[in-house]
Amino acid sequence: MARRVDGDPWLLALAEWLRTRLPGDARYGDPLSIGGSAVSGVLGRRLAVLAARQPSVLRELGFGALQVWQSQAEGEPADEGEQELAVLFTDLAGFSTWTLEVGDDFAVEMLREVGAAIEPLVQRRGRLVKRLGDGLMAVFPHAHDAVEAGLAARDAVERLAVRGHRLRLRAGVHVGRPRELGQDYFGRDVNIAARVAGAAGAGEVLISSSTLERLDNTGFVLRRKDFFHAKGVPPGVGVYRVDTETR
Repeated sequence: MARRVDGDPWLLALAEWLRTRLPGDARYGDPLSIGGSAVSGVLGRRLAVLAARQPSVLRELGFGALQVWQSQAEGEPADEGEQELAVLFTDLAGFSTWTLEVGDDFAVEMLREVGAAIEPLVQRRGRLVKRLGDGLMAVFPHAHDAVEAGLAARDAVERLAVRGHRLRLRAGVHVGRPRELGQDYFGRDVNIAARVAGAAGAGEVLISSSTLERLDNTGFVLRRKDFFHAKGVPPGVGVYRVDTETR
């Protein structure tokens, strides 16, 4: 009886409609929305596993409760992409090729050293969104903080030496209004930030023109990077190399 009620098409349609009337993301429960380490995300993933076999009224009601919980905890404006943020991407130049030479164990040891060196610098004024193999993504409320974090991370990696080996970090910063979903960020501005970082050379920190517009330039040396073009990046987006005046 309970199983039949839980799968009743009319009740299921009603539960799905009710979710569209609740605050928060009415599609909460898909893989994008239940990422992250927040309690709502952890519970959401467990509920998704338990109820993945078939449509369920109880599943929709459970996700509806978590949907409201998440919306109250995280706030609606950020989820709609209304908050301006500076997005920072970093990675290690040539890391994949270097890994083939030194082996996995050594590479993991280096990644641990790099993480311990740069993550506190990033989290001092920003929020670490996710680790990406040999790099990371973070967001900052102010462009100046994101640029300083990228430069500090670059310098910290250059000071590292594991068994006599050294690596170099590259980074990119773009300011925009990314869409927040499940403690992650998506959208065009995230893609632009990733492309800017991908255009950087070893030891380089690049920033977009929107980032430059929000800097007071105090303590920074800037030089435009010519011939920047990346798929998915609007033609009007300029890119600049940034460094400290003391370097």
